[in-house]
Amino acid sequence: MRRESLQWIVPVVLALGVVAALWFYWSRTRAPEPPPEPATQAPEPVPEEEAPAGPAHPLPPPEPAAQEEKQLEPLPPLDQSDEYFGMALTGLFGDALDQYLVKQRLIERIVAAVDNLPREQLAERIKPLTPVPGRFAAQSKGDVADERYTLDPANYERYEPLVNMLAETGTADMVELYQRFYPLLQKAYVDLGYPDGYFNDRVVEVIDHLLATPEVEGPIELVRPNVLYEYADPELEALSTGQKALLRTGPENMAVIKAKLREFRTLITREN
Repeated sequence: MRRESLQWIVPVVLALGVVAALWFYWSRTRAPEPPPEPATQAPEPVPEEEAPAGPAHPLPPPEPAAQEEKQLEPLPPLDQSDEYFGMALTGLFGDALDQYLVKQRLIERIVAAVDNLPREQLAERIKPLTPVPGRFAAQSKGDVADERYTLDPANYERYEPLVNMLAETGTADMVELYQRFYPLLQKAYVDLGYPDGYFNDRVVEVIDHLLATPEVEGPIELVRPNVLYEYADPELEALSTGQKALLRTGPENMAVIKAKLREFRTLITREN
């Protein structure tokens, strides 16, 4: 599977040049006019710029009682947050997660990865997790010369440890951690190039996008036009990098992930 102009200035300038030339010719051929009377009307007020719209999905604040019970330390600066955030993640999902976590710029990577999931590719340099163990496997459909394959169900087992961590972790606890570190997540999102953006809105958009991943019945057919495998179905091959990744986890794992995403979305939007 795949790893995951300024041309408009020319006609505008030409149009302005033609208008200016016509105005100059017209003003030279007209009879002189008396000077205009002094303006007596007050100048029209300059319209005020519209204030940027607020977030579509404001993140609910954490429960005060829960925060007081845990006596949490203040958040570190974003560029010093790797160790603290990594410990928080392993404390929530279990120590086994540590082997998958990238140790540098973790929050920045998570934010960039979330933002890129609905796109065609996800650059290796922004992935927050290391690849799952094992190699991608495909089953040949008879004659290898046909270059037709199916996705080997053995691939689904590679994702089970991470999916099990997700399934066994309370969604409310996940949201609590998300709320706790949200100021750093938001800063990383702004630093990514969205000065007026609101990260929780983007999270909701991406969740909705992933939930729209089609559920394929039966074997998934593949082709191999070069070194990498591709989906034989053009509609599946046209899916985003996030949807393809979700599809590769297999039907059962995908059902677990989608259910958790729905729960998470409900809690970070307070929507039923």
